[in-house]
Amino acid sequence: MEKNLRQQKTSIIKIALFGPESTGKTTLAKQLADYYQTEWVPEFARDYLQEKWEENQHICIADDMMPIAFGQTALENEKLSKAKKYLFCDTNLMVTKVFSEIYYGFCDPLLDEAALQHEYDLVFLTDIDVPWEKDDIRDTPDGRETVFSTFKQTLINTHKPFITLSGNKESRLAQAVSIINNLTIAKDKGFTSADFVEIYKHGVAFENILRQLKAFKKGIAKSNLVSPATINNGILSLSESEFKEKAAFYDQEKSKFKLKKFVPASGAASRMFKFLTTFLKDFNINKETINAYRNRKQDSELPIFIVAMEKFPFFKAVDKKLREIYPDFESLDRDYKNYYFIKLLLSEEYFDFANKPKAVLPFHEYKTHIANPIEEHLNECVHYATANQVSNLHFTVSEAHQVLFEESVTELKEKIEKASKTQINTTYSYQSKKTDSITVDAKNKIVRDKNDTIVFRPGGHGALIDNLNALDADMIFIKNIDNVIQNHIDQITLYKKALAGILITIQQKVFGYLKAIEKEEIESEKISEIVLFLKEHLNTEVTNDFNKFTIENKIIKLKELLDRPIRVCGMVKNEGEPGGGPFWVMNNKGEVSLQIVETSQVDLSNQKQQQILAEATHFNPVDLVCGIKNYKNEKFDLQQFVDQKAGFIVEKSVDGKTVRSYELPGLWNGSMANWLTIFVAVPLITFNPVKTVNDLLKPAHQPQ
Repeated sequence: MEKNLRQQKTSIIKIALFGPESTGKTTLAKQLADYYQTEWVPEFARDYLQEKWEENQHICIADDMMPIAFGQTALENEKLSKAKKYLFCDTNLMVTKVFSEIYYGFCDPLLDEAALQHEYDLVFLTDIDVPWEKDDIRDTPDGRETVFSTFKQTLINTHKPFITLSGNKESRLAQAVSIINNLTIAKDKGFTSADFVEIYKHGVAFENILRQLKAFKKGIAKSNLVSPATINNGILSLSESEFKEKAAFYDQEKSKFKLKKFVPASGAASRMFKFLTTFLKDFNINKETINAYRNRKQDSELPIFIVAMEKFPFFKAVDKKLREIYPDFESLDRDYKNYYFIKLLLSEEYFDFANKPKAVLPFHEYKTHIANPIEEHLNECVHYATANQVSNLHFTVSEAHQVLFEESVTELKEKIEKASKTQINTTYSYQSKKTDSITVDAKNKIVRDKNDTIVFRPGGHGALIDNLNALDADMIFIKNIDNVIQNHIDQITLYKKALAGILITIQQKVFGYLKAIEKEEIESEKISEIVLFLKEHLNTEVTNDFNKFTIENKIIKLKELLDRPIRVCGMVKNEGEPGGGPFWVMNNKGEVSLQIVETSQVDLSNQKQQQILAEATHFNPVDLVCGIKNYKNEKFDLQQFVDQKAGFIVEKSVDGKTVRSYELPGLWNGSMANWLTIFVAVPLITFNPVKTVNDLLKPAHQPQ
């Protein structure tokens, strides 16, 4: 046997099985070789040591390490010459190195160097969740956890691309095959093994990465606007008495439903204070006046903030702290007072408002206390999302902020429960990392950080369709965390309840038709009735060739159109706020439907599309009531109703360079594109978002 430790170069994809003894390496290597119809490399040490044992009952000693290493390398090179596309190695020199260090306290320098140099496209670290099996050359089952940790740490320290495999032999094989297939695609697309493992451990499906790269390269098709949805042309208009009638109907029916309020509340309030953060970064109190800065930067927000400073609900708390820190505060020049106020407001050591979630910031000043958005949402929840004295409220949060939410809820809940005689249940979820997007530069090359690791960005609020999908509820109210109001809770409640009443009315009709279809009680006359109902109440028209269908095919088509989740969306008059609005949109099949469309989804280079956008009369305030169960009381899989082509390419400037990332179809845009949709005009009082801190100066957020 030739004594060298050099690996042969190859284009074959080599997979190493790595882990302590009796962790299923041999079984998996055989399985994979059989599945891919190729070679596998047995463990040389097994036959070598078994022969020693059978000859004279001798066990492994330190002097056996180098012969084992030479034998393993030769065996791998031999099998490599016969392999087809893949080679699966039951073990490798790194295993020999680790055992040498564990049992003998050292490793021969030649073995150590070779183990580090040997390369594999991927290493599978085999977990210890399988039973230990005794044989002549295996040592002891004791201390498996410690040995496994040593193996894992070795891979980490030596920067080897590895993925841990757990479970029984069937599930391990299934996992391994899926991973290897994706690895093969990744290698073909120019990804390194380290890239692939990083993506895998982040939880993003590799097929999603490929979809994102395709979107970066080819772009995303814009929405094809047909016309704006307007009153009596896609937007339902109700009188005050009709709103009250729908709300009363909801109150009558709500005990039959499990209700929940869903509040997207992830992320920090950095955008809310962006102009103040920029001010602190660019302003030098010793070199210019605030007025000079304002003129230099053409900053219109800063003077509004300063002039109206005392009207903010946090003013008294910040002012009090300033006077504690600066005993001579009152004698300071006005510019210094204003500068220190802003600095303290954003300082990490004090108020740190830009890094906290909007949910816990002071929004409203009442006579007795200061209220944050969590308190306002708790109050709203017990007013309209309550049945049988139980109210369920779900927040999507960032993991880093959950404790702040829980502390605030704990502080507020008992008071609101006592006043409303309602039990409030609060739950939380995070935006899953598996929905994140990679980031690319202007040349579509993947952006990496200073450690050469891939930069991921959250996939936008469209990722929350997964969070919504996981909720157990019959009816879900959706409202953004910053869309709260001071006072007027009765009016807010009326319109929310009315939207829910409309949902129940529509749902009862839809469910009645679907049950009739299931019982085969649909005849020609009923078909015409359903077609008319779809058109007049659900803004859905059948295809032009529908009348040519057989009765059976007509019924199949009607069931497909009816058996969907339902959303009733409030729409307010467009007052120039940025964001989405209601439009009639045509898809690539020529089908026209009602959609909420963001400006970024519109081809602004197309004059006709731009004109349709400008003609919009209403705005989407994110005021939704959703029915997410079917006529059999089963939850829909909401992912089945997403328009996957309706994502966004978002451009940002990072360190002076333009980078792009992919955002999933928006939660109330593409993610709900294939739902049954009803738009209802609601008063402007229902829409009071706080996008910047200065929005807190608007009448809806000020004491009355």
